[in-house]
Parts: sequence; C-alpha cells; structure tokens
Amino acid sequence: GFLAGLGDTDAQQTTLQPLVGRVFVHTLNQEAFPSLPEHVDVPPTVPITYHAHLQGHPDLPRWLRYTQRSPHHPGFLYGTPTPEDRGRQVIEVVAYNRDTFDTTRQRLVLLIGDPEGPLLPYQAEFLVRSHDVEEVLPSTPASRFLTALRGLWESGELQLLNITSALDRGGRVPLPIEGRKEGVYIKVGSASPFSTCLKMVASPDSHARCAQGQPPLLSCYDTLAPHFRVDWCNVSLVDKSVPEPADEVPTPGDGILEHDPFFCPPTEATARDFLTDALVTLLVPLLVALLLTVLLAYIMCCRREGRRRFFWPCAPSIQMVHHCTIRGNTEELRQMASSREVPRPLSTLPMFNVRTGERLPPQVDSAQVPLILDQR
Repeated sequence: GFLAGLGDTDAQQTTLQPLVGRVFVHTLNQEAFPSLPEHVDVPPTVPITYHAHLQGHPDLPRWLRYTQRSPHHPGFLYGTPTPEDRGRQVIEVVAYNRDTFDTTRQRLVLLIGDPEGPLLPYQAEFLVRSHDVEEVLPSTPASRFLTALRGLWESGELQLLNITSALDRGGRVPLPIEGRKEGVYIKVGSASPFSTCLKMVASPDSHARCAQGQPPLLSCYDTLAPHFRVDWCNVSLVDKSVPEPADEVPTPGDGILEHDPFFCPPTEATARDFLTDALVTLLVPLLVALLLTVLLAYIMCCRREGRRRFFWPCAPSIQMVHHCTIRGNTEELRQMASSREVPRPLSTLPMFNVRTGERLPPQVDSAQVPLILDQR
C-alpha cells in the first residue's frame, strides 16, 4: 500500500516561498510525498492523514493553519504570513497510512519574503456562505472567485490576501443538511480604488437596511452568483491608501494646575500646634477607661450581696437553725444507710392489719421483687 517501507527513509525536503501579506496554500496528498516503487500499486482511495508542526515545536506557527475534511481528502496548509514572520521556517509533515499504519515524513522549508510589485492598499473581505474553506483553497475555485469579482471591481488586478474559515471567526457548525456549509471569509486586495457598487454595499445606509432584515443596497449586477453566495451584509472595506494619524504622545507637564475660578486653594497655611489635640485624643479615652475599671472593681469586690452571712457571730438565728436542721437530717440518713439491721417500717410490710397490728410472714417478700422481672 501507500507509504509501505518508507518509515525508515530520510525525509524529503521541499522549498517554498510564501510572501508577506499574500495567502499561502500548500496541498498535502500522495503526489506531494516520495514516489513508491514501480511494482507497488497505490489505490487512490487509501485513507491518509497528516500531522504538521514547526520544527522544534509541537504546533504550527501562528499564521499557518491545517485542515483536512477526511482521510480520503487531501490536506491543506494555508495562511498569510505577517511582516514579523519574515525569514526561514521549517515545517515537518508526517503522513499516516490508516490501512497499513506506515508513516513517512516531509520537510517544508518556507522562505518568507516581501512581495514584489505595487502595494495593495484597497482591501475587501467577503463572507461566502456557499463554500467550506477546503473548497476554496485549491487554485481553481480561488481563480474563479477572482474572475467573478472583477465584474464588481471594475479596474485593477485582484489578488487573494487571506482565506479564513467562518468557524475560526466564531461561526457555528451547520446542521447535517444537504447544501449547508460552514462559510469562508475571503480577503481580496487591489491597487485600484473601490468601485461605486462596493462603496454602496459598505455604506451606512446599507448596514441600516441589513439591521432591519432588508437586503442591502447593490447598484450593480451580482457577478458572483450563482456559483458563490456572498453575504453582502458582512462585506468590509479597508482603505490603507491614507496613512492613519499617529497616536498623540502625551507631554508631561510641570504638575501645576491651570487657574480655575471655581477652585481657589489657599496659597499659605498658618502654623498650628497639634500637641493639645494629640493629648486630648489620647488621654481622654484612657481616663474614661480607667474610671470604668475602678467602678467595675468596686461593684464586684466591695458590694457583694450577702457579704455579712459569712461571719458566724453576725448571722441571724433562723439561718443557723435551718443550717443545723439540714445538717442533722443529713447525718441521720447517712447512719441509716450504713446500718442494714434497722427494722423495716410497718407500712412497707405486706399483710399488715392496722387495727390489730398482726402480720403474717409472707412466703415471698414482694418488696424484694423487682418491678421488671427480667432485671435480677
């Protein structure tokens, strides 16, 4: 199968030259990798997936993206380098054969430089809802889009500047219904000014109609239809022919406010002694706290309720009688508890006759029977 026996071979190296500010598209398919021996038949439906990353890094550079619809479709590396990306970058691509699990590698040496020719200050971006990003990346659909756009952009040569999936701009994944696409943003640049038709589409009146759900103003024939369904409410025009004014650098002042009739601060302040204020602020709270402490100590220690009761000579006689009675009863109860030979009260004995005082010796002393028979 495809990639058989190529896992141990040296990676093939290809040199490419992307341009700053121009869209770069590289197709990853079977033809882009080393050819196989003649006796190996490569079926066109073999499933192959790719993994690309910057050499020495796990991911791609910030300006480069990778997409592949399925293992049976080719993969694409696309993006637009910025001036900060000038120089040499090496992209390592690994191809996986999903049938035989063989792999092969390829190095893409990107020499990013500045484009030649005139500048493209007039740039327009269109949202094409009838295509996915991988359907526009090949050269044929891109050329067809530029050809159809020349009918709206009357003069000048058009060039592709950037291609971005609508999903990368916050778009939603469409429902799995036939005819629904993800959408793609296509940016086109030219050295010629915008046509009257494009200016009318991007005018405030046209945006106001779009906000109300009405079709935008289009004074010319839509040459992009029916092959490309453009959302004319999402057309943006950028004119870089006029340099933007530089941001004003704030100049530091002397720190003195300008004269204001409503704010007249005093120019001189009279000398003032703050010793008295400091003493009042500190001493008054301390004196109040000390006074409260002395008052609380007097109430708790010198004004106790019943203080005279602890002195026996001064105690009232009735209190002593109560004390002696309670103490005597306590001692008697303790003596009775210690002696078990005290006869039981008559009222507690069974078969007691109140008149005669006779009592019969019971066979079982019910007083010794527990209330609950299980407790013995």
